[in-house]
Amino acid sequence: MDKIKSFIEKEWVQTIFLILVGTLIMAVGTNLFFNPSNMVPGGFTGLAIILEYLTQGLPWGGIPVWLGNILLNAPLLVLAIIVRGWPFIRRTILASLSFSFWLYVLPQIDVASDDFFCVAVFGGVLMGLGLGLVFLGRATTGGTDTVAALLQKAFPHFRVAKVMPVLDGLVILLSMFIFGVKISLYAIVAVFLEGLVADRVIAGFRNAVQFYIITSKPEETAAEIMKTIDRGVTKIYAKGMYTQKERPVLMCVVGTREATALKDVVYSLDPKAFMILADAQEVRGEGFLKYTKEDL
Repeated sequence: MDKIKSFIEKEWVQTIFLILVGTLIMAVGTNLFFNPSNMVPGGFTGLAIILEYLTQGLPWGGIPVWLGNILLNAPLLVLAIIVRGWPFIRRTILASLSFSFWLYVLPQIDVASDDFFCVAVFGGVLMGLGLGLVFLGRATTGGTDTVAALLQKAFPHFRVAKVMPVLDGLVILLSMFIFGVKISLYAIVAVFLEGLVADRVIAGFRNAVQFYIITSKPEETAAEIMKTIDRGVTKIYAKGMYTQKERPVLMCVVGTREATALKDVVYSLDPKAFMILADAQEVRGEGFLKYTKEDL
């Protein structure tokens, strides 16, 4: 059991698990909702759906989405290896290939193609859930994410988060000329839900709470936090501009589940303590996410 537990706790095992499960969920959303209804969820998945539709007249029945995803991503991933290096792209290659594999293996079932709202909601939620897990594995499925990263490398003043919606919007705009305006408007709803759910998934796993504590008992409070919650505390010296008095401010970062316990510790020692709580999107270091060379 100890060997199994040790194996499961390895970072690379958890990364692969997140990528495989995340791409599986994305493939379910694509094959059960988006593809049967010809709704384009942005990105290269959307382009692959368009490609399959436009090539239906070919003798072999067109280019399936799984193959289209590979064909579209292959030159982009090669370019990414050249520009950004192998460490940056290796997880993305795994995610892209596993996504195409699941698209190939899973049957394409028409669940609700006659109800665009249902397709947009359930397809968007599934894609967002899967994409969030892939992001937690520090990977992307290629497509517009990789394009945005390459553009950011060439033009440092561009932010990836700003470029991606523009690229997805262009794909949806293209789909308007092929599938019509109505279904493309629902696609916008799906992409919005996809981003919302992906953000929530990432936040739910990674969010931490940053505390700033001003108390009349800083030493006792810090000692109790370190003893009870087992988190480090930093003392910052500050000066109140109204009182012109110097007093210490305690800073502590804890997981979301530990936030209530920390508040209880502070108030049990000093009911008049002043606390500022702020969400921390990502925290790296001991007790939180590990910092690796790939984050440079």
